Amino acid sequence: MDPEVLIDYFPRYAEAFLLTVRLGFTGIFIAFVLGIVSAFFMHFKVPVLSQFFGGYIEVFRNTPLLVQLFFIYFGLPKIGIATSAEVCGAIGLGLLGGSYMAEGFRSGLDAVSVSQTESALALGMTGGQIFFNVIFPEAFTLSVPAIVANVIFLLKETSIFSAISLMDLMFTAKDLIGLYYNTTEALFLLVVFYIVMLIPVSVAGNLIERKVRYKMFGA
Repeated sequence: MDPEVLIDYFPRYAEAFLLTVRLGFTGIFIAFVLGIVSAFFMHFKVPVLSQFFGGYIEVFRNTPLLVQLFFIYFGLPKIGIATSAEVCGAIGLGLLGGSYMAEGFRSGLDAVSVSQTESALALGMTGGQIFFNVIFPEAFTLSVPAIVANVIFLLKETSIFSAISLMDLMFTAKDLIGLYYNTTEALFLLVVFYIVMLIPVSVAGNLIERKVRYKMFGA
């Protein structure tokens, strides 16, 4: 392990780290929104839309992110829809994550007791009030463990971005190894930067889960 090599490589990893985090959380935001929308239509069995989103979930949950990125980046330009590598990465991650988030949110919606809705109706609440003030908050709370797990999963999936020549952490590591053959140092920094990215998210997720569990069960 050569400290001088680590110091020399550090700025390139820092730049790649910022790109990875930016695209990762952009994709997670897309996944979050898409997951909520998909879960809503599927839970309430809205005609046509529930089938559409059901098909979307099955396709994206059962195909690798690498294949999806290749389709968006190399396939769509054949029909006139071209995107930059960064846009492709964020959209691909968002579409994959949305399919997983949707199942997490839907399980939360399905777990809300029917008596909650009946009680709200008895109080004279409208359908919209029931959903936003009763169903959604409880469903979201129940979905927190799945959401946290999916966020960590999606951040790790950013390692696939190197396949479309994005200068993320993985691409930087492979590039430096190919150029200078300092494999140990390159991989060491790769691990360090992924830990720096993922550990805070994991710790924050555990704290949120504990707070939610305490709020629901008092323990």
